[in-house]
Amino acid sequence: MCGRIHKQVVPARTPGGSFVEVLDKLTILADAAKYDAACTSSGVSRGGKPGTIGTASNSGCCHTFSADGRCVSLLKVLYTNHCCYDCAYCVNRRSNDVPRTAFTPRELAELTIQFYRRNYIEGLFLSSAVLKSPDYTTERMIETLRLLRRSYGFNGYIHAKAIPGADPGLTYELGLLADRLSVNIELPSEASLQLLAPDKTKAAILRPMAQIRDGAAQSKAELKLYRHAPKFAPAGQSTQMIVGATPESDWHILSLTEGLYRKYNLKRVFFSAYMPVSQHKNLPAPAGFKPPLLREHRLYQADWLLRFYGFTAQEILDDSHPNFDAALDPKSDWALRHPEFFPVEINRADYEAILRVPGIGMRGAERIVAARRYGPLSFEGLKRLGVVMKRAQYFITCSGRMLPGLRFGPDSVYRRLTGLEQAALGTGESWQQLSLFDGSAS
Repeated sequence: MCGRIHKQVVPARTPGGSFVEVLDKLTILADAAKYDAACTSSGVSRGGKPGTIGTASNSGCCHTFSADGRCVSLLKVLYTNHCCYDCAYCVNRRSNDVPRTAFTPRELAELTIQFYRRNYIEGLFLSSAVLKSPDYTTERMIETLRLLRRSYGFNGYIHAKAIPGADPGLTYELGLLADRLSVNIELPSEASLQLLAPDKTKAAILRPMAQIRDGAAQSKAELKLYRHAPKFAPAGQSTQMIVGATPESDWHILSLTEGLYRKYNLKRVFFSAYMPVSQHKNLPAPAGFKPPLLREHRLYQADWLLRFYGFTAQEILDDSHPNFDAALDPKSDWALRHPEFFPVEINRADYEAILRVPGIGMRGAERIVAARRYGPLSFEGLKRLGVVMKRAQYFITCSGRMLPGLRFGPDSVYRRLTGLEQAALGTGESWQQLSLFDGSAS
């Protein structure tokens, strides 16, 4: 993330360390933070105030990318990579032989302000390994954010990682200083945690999630009564889980995701394809292992169906179909497995039914429902509305008729849809991570 920044920025001497010392810390701790997903809009709006620096907007923090395609409009960094835990999948685990360092709260606050003033960042994404104990680490993070908010007057966006096991009072104080909190669930099951992260438990991870949910609800209630009541994590909370390090099915992961949204009111669940950073008998062997980037992509597509398209995890996957078809997007896969739902009559179906047609998104469904008030829609009318017919044509009728001249069977539809998917991903038989840059980029 900060490789480009390192070559450009020459910050002033920061209290507690020379420029070289702080730069060395930034090099280590920014690299150690690269496995945390933070590519999200801020979700909070806060205008400028006299005597402060920075603002926050709902759509902010998602427009600058590094050479590997990651969002870098936040300064994404760890407070420290010293860790008392020994999670097998983590590069910062206790037993790993890597350079160790830690910022002081003053160093990190000063660095954030200098980067913001130079317009390199819009906000801060602060996480940390567990130094000494969850309480001690959280106290250091709180001191950093307190300096930013109160001493430096920073009014911009801050996303902080809550540390499982920390005192609830400390987590609450962290939430009063940050806009968004997140608690990484790490692995999809208790059994996997016991196998790879014996210092962690599912209960310890879920406990702060519940606290953040309840704290946010209490804060909203207080704001209705008192206009100037303090805001607790106003942008909500999120989590992240590692995919591919353990044998859980896609259905298990998607069901867990659905449960987290319902029970803890999460804003986002992020999925992180496992990257082999160590050798361990319970982890996939690094030799020949390919990170499951396509699987991560399919989970994000299914997550979108859960959040915006009215699907449930049980509909998308089940016991008889526990994993995604890698060659198809989840919506098309569902449609081919449920022929009884189709064809959908565009001129009579409700909005929810139209949303389930492959190739028709939320905006397209809204346009269809609005336009047919003035008369029946034809296939030409759908095209004029901007509906892309490449996928949708196999699943809809207009005034009781299929697209004239269209001939197909189940097998041919599958072949055509998989061909469209490969073209959309820019792949042939070799699935790869999508990139904003080609190999010639410098």
